[in-house]
Amino acid sequence: MFTIPEQLSAASKANIESQLALMTTLSNKAFESVEKMIDLNLNVAKTSLDESTSAAKQFLAAKDAQEWLALAAAHVQPNAEKALSYGRHLATIASGVQAEFSKAAETQLAETSRKVLELVEEVSKNAPAGSENAVAMMKSAIGNANASYEQLTKTTKQAVEALEANLNTAVSQFTQPATKASARAAKK
Repeated sequence: MFTIPEQLSAASKANIESQLALMTTLSNKAFESVEKMIDLNLNVAKTSLDESTSAAKQFLAAKDAQEWLALAAAHVQPNAEKALSYGRHLATIASGVQAEFSKAAETQLAETSRKVLELVEEVSKNAPAGSENAVAMMKSAIGNANASYEQLTKTTKQAVEALEANLNTAVSQFTQPATKASARAAKK
């Protein structure tokens, strides 16, 4: 049988180890997402440089203003689509990181809550008579904190879904005028 100070000390040590593990996991996920963004940006920069060189050669080879305008119009839609694709890739990376962070945090919170409840149960067994109300208040506070976190998690998920929906709407609204402008310029 442990004394209450020993139980609290063991619980504190376990909590610190758990938080360290969470921070390590979150840091690794953050570095992975930064690596993905760097890879994406390097690929985009390389592709953009190659395509810009090719386009410059085409523009310089244009025989008259009409041909130059037709070339410019031909580049509008593909460039708009590439910009949108880039934005989608970034949104996917950010969404993935947010999901990983939420998952890790939820797992950590559930584990910490379980350990705290176990500690409260163990301490309440050894608590002096008449402390039942204090133990009940502590259990209630833990339950309220968990409920608040669950509500925050739901709200965050809704915000991320709304952001993704707004991004998709913006993409479709941007693509339609770019397609029409490209078609009009090609006709001229």
